[in-house]
Formats: sequence, structure tokens, C-alpha cells
Amino acid sequence: MTETTPAAGNPAALVDRSAKSRSVSRLVFLALVMIGASIVFFLFRDRLNNELMLVILGVLAVVGIFFLVSTVIGFVDIMPKNSADPLARAFIDTHPEGTLVTDDKGRVVYANHAYGQLTGSTSAADVQSIEAILSRHRESAEAVYRLTNAMREGKAGQEEFRMSQPLGAAQDSTEAGHWYRLRGRPVSSGTKGVKAATLMAWQLSDISHERTEQELVFKELQNAINYLDHAPVGFFSAGRDGGIVYLNATLADWLGIDLTSFMAGKLMLRDLVAGAGMALVESVQAEPGLNRTAQLDLDLLKSNGQSLPVRLVHRVSATRDGSPGESRTIVISREEGGAGVHDAASAEMRFTRFFNNTPMAIASVDGDGKILRTNGPFLQMFNGLITRDDMERGSLFETVLREDDRKGFREALSQAADKQGDISPIDSRRADNEDRHFRFYVNAVIEHSEEAPEETAIIYAVETTEQKALEAQMAQTQKMNAVGTLAGGIAHDFNNVLTAILLSADHLLMSLRPADSSFADLIEIKRNANRAAVLVRQLLAFSRKQTMRPTVLSMTDVIGDLRMLVDRLIGTHVKLELEFGRDLWPVKTDLGQFEQVLINLAVNARDAMPEGGTITVRTRNVEAEEVAQLNYRGMEVGEYVLIELADQGTGIAPDVMEKIFEPFFTTKDVGKGTGLGLSMVYGIVKQSGGYIYPESEVGKGTTFRIFLPRHLEDEAEKAAAAAEAEAAAGRATEGAPATASKAASDGPEDLTGGSAVVLLVEDEEAVRRGGKRMLEARGYEVHEAGSGVEALEVLQELEGKVDIVVSDVVMPEMDGPTLLTELRKDYPDMKFIFVSGYAEDAFAKNLPADAKFGFLAKPFSLKQLATSVREMLDA
Repeated sequence: MTETTPAAGNPAALVDRSAKSRSVSRLVFLALVMIGASIVFFLFRDRLNNELMLVILGVLAVVGIFFLVSTVIGFVDIMPKNSADPLARAFIDTHPEGTLVTDDKGRVVYANHAYGQLTGSTSAADVQSIEAILSRHRESAEAVYRLTNAMREGKAGQEEFRMSQPLGAAQDSTEAGHWYRLRGRPVSSGTKGVKAATLMAWQLSDISHERTEQELVFKELQNAINYLDHAPVGFFSAGRDGGIVYLNATLADWLGIDLTSFMAGKLMLRDLVAGAGMALVESVQAEPGLNRTAQLDLDLLKSNGQSLPVRLVHRVSATRDGSPGESRTIVISREEGGAGVHDAASAEMRFTRFFNNTPMAIASVDGDGKILRTNGPFLQMFNGLITRDDMERGSLFETVLREDDRKGFREALSQAADKQGDISPIDSRRADNEDRHFRFYVNAVIEHSEEAPEETAIIYAVETTEQKALEAQMAQTQKMNAVGTLAGGIAHDFNNVLTAILLSADHLLMSLRPADSSFADLIEIKRNANRAAVLVRQLLAFSRKQTMRPTVLSMTDVIGDLRMLVDRLIGTHVKLELEFGRDLWPVKTDLGQFEQVLINLAVNARDAMPEGGTITVRTRNVEAEEVAQLNYRGMEVGEYVLIELADQGTGIAPDVMEKIFEPFFTTKDVGKGTGLGLSMVYGIVKQSGGYIYPESEVGKGTTFRIFLPRHLEDEAEKAAAAAEAEAAAGRATEGAPATASKAASDGPEDLTGGSAVVLLVEDEEAVRRGGKRMLEARGYEVHEAGSGVEALEVLQELEGKVDIVVSDVVMPEMDGPTLLTELRKDYPDMKFIFVSGYAEDAFAKNLPADAKFGFLAKPFSLKQLATSVREMLDA
């Protein structure tokens, strides 16, 4: 160990093994080499000739010159310099923190005087490493362990710990414990060209004084918070976003808030203010870079939902760019018996609460229409058009009205100035939003108060946007119902005409050969009759009276099976993308009808993208909570399957959007559309118990969202499904060969009547006559009746010897359902078929639940009539 000379007044390091001088050994070695060389020359001087001597001396001279030059330039160091800068050495020796450096084996390399004072070491022999001193104490062992591991990984670290007794104190010392801060970091001690050795540098300092000061500050802060918490008034502070960052215990007690669960920023100011009081709070705005304070009388909400009348001394700030800053607010309770409440103040409080919590927006104006005073709902209703600052600057009431309605307001204000009592209300819209409707009631001020002697009128404003929307919806609904009723009536009569045409065409075709000249004309008549039947079905779909055979379906299967057909319909320049939701719920609807819905929407999307694009069909389940959040008008809360069809087309203008589901409305050219496509879509979806909502933006595309209710099978349906599955399994294992042999033996389908007796009940003579002729041609014995009453008379004449009754639904005197009910009284097992252009459920709901019957939809062909009768007889 080398001794270091301390500077004047500065303590030297206790231990410093960082510089190990080898100058003596090097000088001894050099002397021995020189002596050895001299001895060699002396002993062998006679054996060396002059030439060899000169060579040896030359080599030694060159080596000596090289050594001298290398020494001068520092390449060779005979007396190595001290590696530490004297200034740095003095700094670390006198550093107030105890500094210790150990090697990778834990041996002490360096320790300054402060380290000795902290650890009680007075000499180099007493100095111990950090691990040796602190690992013995439970309070510091973990800190040393963590720091040591971090330093071995090449990381620096810091720990703070408290010792029950100061380091270096005797075991029985009564001195109070101290706080220490221990820092550690790895240090490389290598030099250039030499492999570096890793050293550990430790710094130990006594921070008891700092901790004492921190505890004093903390106690003072706790006292200040305690004084604020238990002040006789409430206090809260809100951030820029309106989140409450602090509220005192007094206000928390008033509002019933548990401070132990309070989290800064989670509770919003708007959650504390009742009614429209938040509009008053937001009306207090400061100028950029300044503060503003205002007094507000309003109600706060308690956690139990009750109101707390208070007066707020509300101070807000604004940043230099004008954006809202933080706020500080004092809350004074104005409940009965509260501090500072007198009779006059109580009356003022009650009036203020009434004034600010009424659902009407109220404002008082002078004779020029200048706003004198408003309540909270007024500021809330016309937020963005007028502020408290505007009113202080003398803003006119006209600023909240459209330009077209200001003349009417001036006339009403003139009548109020004339003290007239019956002033007509003014219907207007918001000046910056045409979709929001208002009604203004202007009342004259008869007796002026001392506070506002210039007050001329009090204006009450009520928003009527929802009322206007309901009125428009009611008018639209009535129009759609009227059109639907008309369409259904037309469709019923038209179906009878088409049925007669189809039956007559079938009858004529039976008597002609394909080579006859009239055969092609009859085929054309039948084809056009079928086209007309499609239009009738579209009308019935709109009026929700078309025939539907609902079954339980999976939308994933339906859309997947329909993909190839849709691909062909939309062409090559339009791409179809499908995005199926997982585990879709089943729905119950008519498969064929719903396929028409998807095809119609896809074709419309194709037509909206003449330059090409992508049609995206998405499906997913929608929970009841999401339906409630969507808040679609008229949609009941429940579980639905969503089918969404979106295109990238031209979009639909708002004025057109209101009419897209109306029948015969179309934007296509003449001859390119009937205007029944979307009305049919609307009717099918509604008849399935679902909802359809379009959304569109001109130039960006259109999205149709169809919500079909989730189908939950009842016990009867589950039993029927199980029976059907069992029957299908039986057919698969046993019935297939038999069916094949029967088909081979029977040949073509047998639709003849044999000896069966049919009673045909139809009020339309052409249909009745055509049906009778067709059935008789098939071998049936047919009796006819023009109404239900006549049918009962015919049955009585035949003594009930009728095998099957085929009856229309809508007839004079007695309709089909009534006929079935009366007939079942005397003939409970008689087979019955209803014939109608309306949906089966349109009349089935008027029949008993156990009523059994067949159904044939108009218009029908001869084969369809014969097939229905034959199947019902064989059932």
C-alpha cells in the first residue's frame, strides 16, 4: 500500500491500492542487465575480434537509442506516472459521501475518509467491504443483495434503507436509527491494450436529515389537507377534461361519496351537477391566459340521487391559446339549516332552483330584444350560438333564430311591449342546424321589478324536434299503410284474373300440339301471366300479405349457398366479399323470400357501381345491450342476427332516402325498374319480424343493415325436429330401395281423381269455372259454390258425401275460415284446402290452433291445383 500526501486541510484516503509502482524492480533489473553485459565483455574480451565487437557495440547502441527515444515519447515507461489526476483524486478523497471501490473478489481497492467515518473505520486495517458490513443487518441485507446482482449484470442501481442503529455504533448504543442511501455501479479499470478488470464502485451517504425534512413537509401538508378536508365549506378541483382530481371530505360527506374508493379523474364534473346546471358551469369561460371567477346557484347530485342546493364560487383558467384550463371551486351548501341561510336567501334559493331546473328554456329581454337573463336549460339548448359573455355584451335574442323567423319575433316582441296577453307562438329552427325544431312562447311583462325595470318580455323555448319527427313518421306510416292496403286489394283481384288466365291457357295447351300455330302464342300468354304474378307478389310483399313458409335457417348457409348466383348476377367488374360471424344464431324466415331480399340488394348495389367496386356482406350476432346502445327508431330491444350489405357506389341523396321503400318509386330510367324491389325487401323483412335500416353518403356508398330476431326453439319444435331427423334416418336406411322400386313401377306422377268428389268454393266465376273444368278433366267429380253459405247448402244436399273442399279465403256472406269452422262441426275429418293470394298467416290466426288444412297460393296453374288436391287426398 502506498501512502498519499493529503492536501492542506483535506483528509487523505484510508485505502488506496489503485497504483502499484514497479519503478524499483525495473531499475534493479536494468542494473543487473548492464552489470551482466560488462562482465561478459570483460571475460571474453580476448576471444572477440574487433569486427564482432563493433557489431555488438553497434547493436547495443541502436537498442539504447531506441530505448531513449521510446522513453521520451512515452512508448516505454521506466517510472510510470500516477494514473489519477490530482484534482480528481482530491475531489474523491474529500467527497462527503462514503466511496468504496472493490474488485471482483470483494477486496477493497479504495476507500475515502467519509466512508471510514460512516462505517466507524479509523485505519486501513479496519476498512471492510459493503457486503461485509451491511449483509449482517436485516434492514440492509436485501438492498445490498439486489444492488450486487444488478452490478454483476453490468447495471447501476440505488437503494434506500433505515437502520435501527447507525453504522459503526456500539451494539448497546441508544442513538436513534438513521436512513442511508446506497448507490452502486460497475467500473472498468483496464488500460489501452490490456484486458479490463471489473470493479464495483459504492457510494454510501447518511440521508437522515433529508428524511427528517421530508417528514416535516409531509406533516405540514397533511395538516393543510386536514384543515381543507374539514373546512365548513366544500371544495373540489377539476382538470381540463372536467374530471374531478380532488374533493374535500366535507363535500364528499354532503354528496355521499366514499373517499376511500375515489380515484382522481374517474368522476366527472357533469356527473355531480343536476339538471341543466352544467350549462351554467360551462358558460363561465376565461380569456386566454387569464382567470375568471363567477357565483352560480344550482343543484348538485348526491350518490342516492337526491339534489343538494348549493352556491358555487367557480374559478376557471384558460391557457394562452384559449383552451380551457383547470378549475377550482368552493361549494356552499344552501340546504335548510345550512350556514348563512336566511329567509330572503331561502326565497332566492328556491326561485333560483326553480328557474334553473325547469325543463323549459327561459330568457328575459328588453324592448330591443336584448337578452337580460337566461336559465341553465337555455344555455344548454342554444350552446354554441350564445354564451354568458355574449349576454354581458348585450347580445340580441335574434341570434338563436333563423333569418326567416326574425321578422315574426319582432312582431311578437312589439305585441309584448304593448302589454298584449295573447301572442301567437313562433315555430322556428336552430340557426345553425335545420334539423332541430323549437317553439317560442313570448309573454309580456306587466309589472316591472326593481332589478330589471327595462324587462319587456319573458320568452319560453321548447324543443319540438322529437315531436316533428314523430309527426313525420306518423304521416309516412299512414301513407305506407294506405298504399299497402291498396296494393293488397289490387293484388287480390289481380290474382283472380291471373288464375283464370293461367287455367284457360293450360286448358287450351292440353288440346294443342307444340307444332300448332297457336301453341307458341299460348306459351307467351302464360309466360307474361307469370311475369305479372311476380309483380303481384312484390305488391303483396310490400303490404306484408304474401305467402311465406318460414323455416329455421342459418344465415351462414343461406348466404354461402347463394354466393354463386349472386356472383353471376353482379358481373365480373364487381367483387363480392363475405365476412361471416362466428356461431351465428338461427333465424326463422322464408328461405325463398329472403334469397330474393339478398339478390335484390346485391343487384341494386351493382347498379350503383357502374365503374366497378366491392360488395361486402357481413353477418354477426347482436346482443340486447348493443341494440339498446344503437337506439334505432322503432326497434325493440332483443337479440338479433345482423346481415349487413355494403357497397362502394354513388350513394343515396337524403331526399331520395326518405322514399326508397315506397312502392313504384324508382330513380332508374323508364323501362328499367318497377320501383317495387326495395318495397318488397322492406315487406319481407318486416313480415319476418325483422328491421331494415339504410345508411348512405353520397359518393361513398350505401349500407343496408337487416336485423332478424334470434329464433329460440320451443319444446314442440324440438320434438318435431327430432321426429323429422328420426324419419329421415329411417328413410336413409330402409326406405331408399323401396322408393326407387316404387318410382320404377309407378312411372309418371299420378294426378287423376279417380272417384273423389270435390266441392269447389270460389266467388270469382272465371276462376271457379276454370278450376271445375280442369279438375273434371282429371277425372274428379266436381260440385261448385259461389260462397260459404252456398257451400254448406251443397254439402247438405250431398249428405256430406264430399272427399275434399277447395275454398277461396275472401268471399262475400261467409269467408273461407268461417266456412271451415262451421264445416268442422258436422264433418270434423273432411279434408280442406284454402286458395288465396294472401299469406297463409293472414287468415290462419283467425282459426283454431288445431285446425288442419292445406294451402294453395294464387295464381296457380292446372298442375299445381291437381297436385295440391291429390296430395291432400293421399295425406
